[in-house]
Amino acid sequence: MCADDPRVVLGLHRSRHERRLLTGALDLGVTGLDTSSNYLGFLSHSTLARTAADLLPRFTVSTKVGYFRTPDRAEHSLDPCRLRTAVEQAGRDLGREPDLVFLHNPEHSLRAPAPRGRDALAQACAALDDSTAKGLCGAWGIASWDPSPLSGLIDSTMPRPSVLMVRAGLLVGNRTLSAADALSAVWGLDEGKLWGMSPFGGNTNAPVWGRVDPRVFVRDGDGLSHVQAAFRAAYHLPRVGAVAVGTDEPTHLSELVDALTCAVDERAIREYRSLLPGSPSAQPV
Repeated sequence: MCADDPRVVLGLHRSRHERRLLTGALDLGVTGLDTSSNYLGFLSHSTLARTAADLLPRFTVSTKVGYFRTPDRAEHSLDPCRLRTAVEQAGRDLGREPDLVFLHNPEHSLRAPAPRGRDALAQACAALDDSTAKGLCGAWGIASWDPSPLSGLIDSTMPRPSVLMVRAGLLVGNRTLSAADALSAVWGLDEGKLWGMSPFGGNTNAPVWGRVDPRVFVRDGDGLSHVQAAFRAAYHLPRVGAVAVGTDEPTHLSELVDALTCAVDERAIREYRSLLPGSPSAQPV
C-alpha cells in the first residue's frame, strides 16, 4: 500500500522564490521545501536566506549538489572534493544545514562503463555520506531524472542513501518505473523513503492533460480536476511517499493538497503499468 500520509514537497525548480509562496505553503501544512544549488541561476540558497530566513526553520529543507557554475556554462561533476565543498557552501548560503542533500542526476556523469562508473558513483556517495557524518547535513539521498543507468552500478559496498527521488506520474515510462523499483529494493528503501518529482512532466497546461482523463485512476474522483487526479495517481507511479511539485501560486498548491483526500484505484494502476511499452506483461499491438 502507498504511504498512509502522502506528503507534498514544495519544489523550487523554475520558481521565482517569492515569500508569499512559502507562507502559503506553510498555511496549507506543506513543510517540505526542495531546491538545488543550481536553481535560480545558482542563487536559490542565498535568495531563500535573504527573503525568508525566518521561515526556513519551519521547513524541512532538501537541496541538491552536482552541478557547478563555470565562467561560461554549468557543468556536472561527481568529484568528491567538489561535492563536499558544495554541501558546506549550501549550509553557509542557506544560513543553516540542509536537512537532506541529494546527489543531483549522477547519471549525467556516468558515461564510463563499470567498473569506472561504479567507482565514480561510489566515491560520490561516500562524499555525501561523509558530509552527513560530519553534521554538514541531516541526511543524503540521490535525485535522478533517469535512474536506469544506476541499476547496474550498485553493490553492497556502496553507501546507502536515505532517500531516492525519481520522476513520477503518468508521463513516466516503464524503464524509469522499473529502475526506481529495482533501486529501492536493492537499497532497502520503503516507499516513505522514495520521492517523486515532475508529476506533470513540467507543464500542467500541456495538451495531454486535456486529452486523457486521469480520474479513472482515483476512487470517487469525479470532483477532481484532471490535474488533481494526475497528481494523486503520481504517488503510485512508482509508489512514493512524497512528491516534489513546483508552482509559484499558493492556490495551485492548495488544489494539489486537496487531491490527497482521494484514494487511488490500485487495480487501475496495475493494469495501466501492465500496458506500458516494455512491461513484461505488455502485449504487442
